[in-house]
Amino acid sequence: MAEAKIEEIVHHPPMDQLQGFEYCIDSNPSWGEAIALGFQHYILSLGTAVIIPSLLVPRMGGTDDDKVRVVQTLLFVTGINTLLQTLFGTRLPTVIGGSFAFLVPIVSIIHDSSLTQIVDDHQRFLQTMRAIQGALIVSSSIQIILGYSQLWGICSRFFSPLGMVPVVALVGFGLFDRGFPVVGRCVEIGLPMLVLYVALSQYLKHILVKHLPILERFSLLISIALVWTYAHILTASGAFKHSTEATQVNCRTDRANLISSAPWIKIPYPLQWGAPTFDAGQSFGMMAAVFVSLIESTGAYKAAARLASATPPPAHVLSRGIGWQGIGILLAGLFGTATGSTVSVENVGLLGSTRVGSRRVIQISAGFMIFFSILGKFGALFASIPFTIFAAVYCVLFGIVAAVGLSFLQFTNMNSMRNLFITGVSIFLGLSIPEYFFSYTLGAQHAPANTRASWFNDYINAIFSSPPTVALIVAVFLDNTLEVKDAARDRGMPWWVRFRTFKGDSRNEEFYTLPFNLNRFFPPS
Repeated sequence: MAEAKIEEIVHHPPMDQLQGFEYCIDSNPSWGEAIALGFQHYILSLGTAVIIPSLLVPRMGGTDDDKVRVVQTLLFVTGINTLLQTLFGTRLPTVIGGSFAFLVPIVSIIHDSSLTQIVDDHQRFLQTMRAIQGALIVSSSIQIILGYSQLWGICSRFFSPLGMVPVVALVGFGLFDRGFPVVGRCVEIGLPMLVLYVALSQYLKHILVKHLPILERFSLLISIALVWTYAHILTASGAFKHSTEATQVNCRTDRANLISSAPWIKIPYPLQWGAPTFDAGQSFGMMAAVFVSLIESTGAYKAAARLASATPPPAHVLSRGIGWQGIGILLAGLFGTATGSTVSVENVGLLGSTRVGSRRVIQISAGFMIFFSILGKFGALFASIPFTIFAAVYCVLFGIVAAVGLSFLQFTNMNSMRNLFITGVSIFLGLSIPEYFFSYTLGAQHAPANTRASWFNDYINAIFSSPPTVALIVAVFLDNTLEVKDAARDRGMPWWVRFRTFKGDSRNEEFYTLPFNLNRFFPPS
């Protein structure tokens, strides 16, 4: 083969905005298409909204009725927080849902000796929920203060494109345990779902119906409908009748116990479980999870901006979003969702899969969340989809978000040994350290930090169990201490610096200006 001439080599220059999107953050599809896309985002958000209460409520002593109420409450608060974030926060098309980052301090509260000694299960559930609520209410102040004081925006000045690569990448890669390991629990429905979703969204995406790429745009809804029906046929025909209990829980469509327990109409309201209780140690421990949620959300906001074909959010917009997210955790504590809130990574990934980054679509999905959380029976029907189906979709969507993180490398010099060192070490430790914490906990039945101070244990275990948090600590430290003097261009700072302020780029006004002319009262910095 003849050697290519230098002028024939194709160069791909760095691009501020991701190309190839049908609808970006401030452009909208037709109302019919937007409603269907919003419903698709709602269906996707059900995975986390169901699995977190399913993990926690039985440990708290709650019944199936209690689990359904918590699922409804979590969906209701998710809808409210999503509307607040898209209207007044970052204004990015992000769903603000339940967070797994809070599991470490919440499980610690569940195992508190003052609660485990309560004999009556229902009373133990109520007292545990009130303790979790109190800890969430107090700890929400961390994000509220860091956000509205603009302190997080000031901290973000130490972030470079190079430093954000491992953070955003591990927002996706760090969730690998919720992908194929869960699919493997029921390959009979998980693997067909994965194959079908990839086939429809990628290989058949050019099939048009009335000039609409129907299979690409609605591949999630179509795949879930087909595989859910297939799983129900297997269940009804007795295919899992002689399987192990674990297989039946993961495969059958009649094991969620949600529809029969759900009320027809139920409106969640603040303090529905009673007055929250407050404990200093529990609140301090919960603050670690709030800090982890802050870092994970920062990475997710960066990914969402790119997948909405927007510019990186300026520092004050990022801080504004974190402040509203703190309000979201406060609402989670007041309503009693059993967990805090963060940006839903899977919904960010769906922006890329559908190539629709419209803000309106996400706001419509928030309306579905609120509506179906009130109409319990209908919401429970969709919420009974086996989690294995969602896990198959996560394999694709988490990967998309991770790839967005890697795309920031285009603004850096990856021929620099310094940059290679920082990127490799921070990604490796971001995966390896949380894996150590997980493996240690599995073997020893307690986390590595196991002192008499439970709040200190929660701090260490929550922070170092989060891949994006470990990656940020390592990457930002190395990036700001290692050969910094002459590395500004290699780190990508000349590209990044103009997006730090609202007026640094004229496109920011289009993407991040507050609605209802509110910028008159809250002028951007």
